[in-house]
Amino acid sequence: MKIKAGIVGGAGYTGGEMLRLLVNHPAVDIQFVHSNSNAGNLVSDVHTDLLGDTDLRFTDKLSSDIDVLFLCVGHGDAKKFLEANDIAEGIKIIDLSQDFRLKINAGSKWVYGLPELNRERIKKASYIANPGCFATCIQIGLLPLAAKGLLKAEVHINATTGSTGAGQGLSATSHFSWRNNNLSVYKAFEHQHLNEIGESLKQLDSRFNQVINFIPQRGDFTRGILAAIYVESDLTAEEAQRIYEDYYAAHPFTHVSRKNIDLKQVVNTNKALVHVEKHGSKLFIVSITDNLLKGASGQAVQNMNLIFGLEEGTGLRLKAQAF
Repeated sequence: MKIKAGIVGGAGYTGGEMLRLLVNHPAVDIQFVHSNSNAGNLVSDVHTDLLGDTDLRFTDKLSSDIDVLFLCVGHGDAKKFLEANDIAEGIKIIDLSQDFRLKINAGSKWVYGLPELNRERIKKASYIANPGCFATCIQIGLLPLAAKGLLKAEVHINATTGSTGAGQGLSATSHFSWRNNNLSVYKAFEHQHLNEIGESLKQLDSRFNQVINFIPQRGDFTRGILAAIYVESDLTAEEAQRIYEDYYAAHPFTHVSRKNIDLKQVVNTNKALVHVEKHGSKLFIVSITDNLLKGASGQAVQNMNLIFGLEEGTGLRLKAQAF
């Protein structure tokens, strides 16, 4: 029996990426793709790369004949959708918005869906709050240190994301003519993902109370995130390498590289790569992910695989674009 899936918000970037994954997932049948604005239109008319892969059409109707519901909607809209629609008991929900990521909004029902942090809890969960894209990339760079209680000083992060991180709706900073050949800082020290990063680090180390200095940047490329992180540390380079390798040894998508890494190694994949170096008293960490896959839809499918007892990488063995 295949897993029956429904997608709400199928016309945007994360919805399109979800479709690309699930259309080719060997254990999933897509029952419906919900979109009020595109109801009746072929999915391949909006996501033109899917021409020949699916004859699905968008619908403005919901069906309860599903096992899992993916909410690929904007921030604030997932909560409104669940308040306005009665979702049958037993249907698993994976929300890609930020509405239920923080403990204050999650209550006892929602599990924060970062497998490298909460894999065993995810397996037993019915409601998953999928992490943010920046948060995923940065946490992967910091979790091994937090798990050992070794984040004892301020954390400094500079991270750059591709234009798809801003969503499909146009704004002054997402137009091609502005973004092309350009680079800018936004929400310095105040990015919304800081709270979920802090909560995850405190989950691993209840004593963690250090300042996280985060400078986000908009990059002149479409997808991917590179986070450059440094922190004061007494670890040697080899000790740090061993801590990271041990922490991620059982996680199939996160790999620790002894060589420097670059973004094209992960773009179009659900992989995360980490590289650590020691410079004087500072430990330097580089973490890279694809913001639409490991940072969004790929991680949501990874969570679905865990919930339904599938091999974690099912439908997610994707090749990096490389060049």
